[in-house]
Amino acid sequence: MLHTLLVGLGRSGRELHLPVLRRLRQDAGAGSDHAAPAAVFAPAPPLGYDLVPLPDGQQVPGLTVVATPAQARAALDPKHTVVHLCTPPGQRAEVLRDLAELGFTQFLVEKPLGVDSAAVDDIRAVRDAYGLRLAVVAPWLHSTLTERLRRTVASGRLGQLRRITVHQRKPRLRRSLSTPSHPTAFDVELPHSVGVVLQLAGGGQVTDATWSDASSGERVVPKMGTAELTLAHTAGATTRIVSDLVAPVRERSIVLDFDAGRAEGHYPISGDDNYAQLRVTPIGLPEEHEVFQDDALDACLLDTYRGFAAHTDFTAAFELQAQVVEVLESAKQHAAAAEQGTAAAPAGRAAVPAARPADEQVTSEKNGSIHVG
Repeated sequence: MLHTLLVGLGRSGRELHLPVLRRLRQDAGAGSDHAAPAAVFAPAPPLGYDLVPLPDGQQVPGLTVVATPAQARAALDPKHTVVHLCTPPGQRAEVLRDLAELGFTQFLVEKPLGVDSAAVDDIRAVRDAYGLRLAVVAPWLHSTLTERLRRTVASGRLGQLRRITVHQRKPRLRRSLSTPSHPTAFDVELPHSVGVVLQLAGGGQVTDATWSDASSGERVVPKMGTAELTLAHTAGATTRIVSDLVAPVRERSIVLDFDAGRAEGHYPISGDDNYAQLRVTPIGLPEEHEVFQDDALDACLLDTYRGFAAHTDFTAAFELQAQVVEVLESAKQHAAAAEQGTAAAPAGRAAVPAARPADEQVTSEKNGSIHVG
């Protein structure tokens, strides 16, 4: 069984990872089929540590907070512990090295993997130097909707994939104005969707990108309003992703246009409703409409813990997330050039190689839910 250490007790650690871990542990303790074939979660509550100590007297329900990583090391067996690294992406390599020095070897890193390719290289170097096993949080790649889209592409029944359009509208102006935790809007929602389109359509190159500021009255947060990019895939399809962090409504939609039809999906927009929808419309045939549960973050954490327990090699998944960072890095270069009225710098590494074909992805099916591994 695996213990948990949460490093970084901000929103990702406390409001996303911790509730899911609590739910999965409860399922395991109750003997739920969701935890089959074997429970991987130790019954003890997770430990938590933050670089900035919590105010005196403040507690996090369901979490035992420690004052130092060394204190966590004294309470846990590093070989049977998964460290959730939820610190800001700019601090990852240093924190990762410090924890590796204490003997921790299994890490689940929040998205995005790094702020740029240099940061990813630093993380990769630490991983290799200490022999770490490192996975990245990627809920949309574990989503039931994404898996059904993948099967639609792989089947060829709608013909050649020509265009992908993604809209990610997420009202978060209050958070942007009060807690500047991301450098640009490209770092908030797009790490989810870029990974999906690389998996569905293969690698490619950014051809256009823009960003805008978030503002209210005289208060302005640069580059945190909207983010848009166009990606030309090597295999021939084109992707357009639009993320709006000052939108008045929520939306997480993806449309795949093929030669012989269309597939339109809607991911759950929040934890309030965990249902996704998919409409597939072949030309000349009746529309197919599905509504189904899609607990993508639950699936991501559960599959990752199972992977650690089974000694899975996470290298391919890590490199896909490194490609996501390269795409976003190139998009930021294009957006900065557009803002300044100059030509974008050569893409260099951001000409992303093709991901594995969709029909080669590893899948597992449990209780009617299909998760990408």
